[in-house]
Amino acid sequence: MNQTEFYADPSNSIGYLTRIAFRAFSRALESRTSPHGVSSGQWRFLRVLWREDGLTQRELSRRVGMREPTTVIALKSLERSGFVVRRKSVEDRRKVHVYLTPPAKALQKTLMPAVAEVNAVALAGLSKTEVEVLRKALVQVGRNLAEGAEDNATDSAV
Repeated sequence: MNQTEFYADPSNSIGYLTRIAFRAFSRALESRTSPHGVSSGQWRFLRVLWREDGLTQRELSRRVGMREPTTVIALKSLERSGFVVRRKSVEDRRKVHVYLTPPAKALQKTLMPAVAEVNAVALAGLSKTEVEVLRKALVQVGRNLAEGAEDNATDSAV
């Protein structure tokens, strides 16, 4: 069986399996965050801002792994929900910083245990060694694909 035939079966594709796992993670987490008014799209931004509040929209976009137009839409939703405020930079008026509101900051203590719970459910039946191997493998896969995306971006600009 050649590679094309092998990957014709979606269950042999790491990309397919990762996507299925990601969607299951998202659904499981959103079932725990939505009662608090937080969608899965909003969650990604809150989680980053809990670690470092006041990031620029561009930096926030980069850290969440979304394109800037998508980030703008998400931030409008977060503003409507009362979770963030955006302010122009005093140093550089072209930059917009994003800050958590007190209610959003307070949600961290409520919602972070949900992350632990979802991960515990997802990793049930795996040993600590298997979890560590999985974590390292996923990090490496992400690096490999990020490098490939950078190479393609450079190639297309030439």
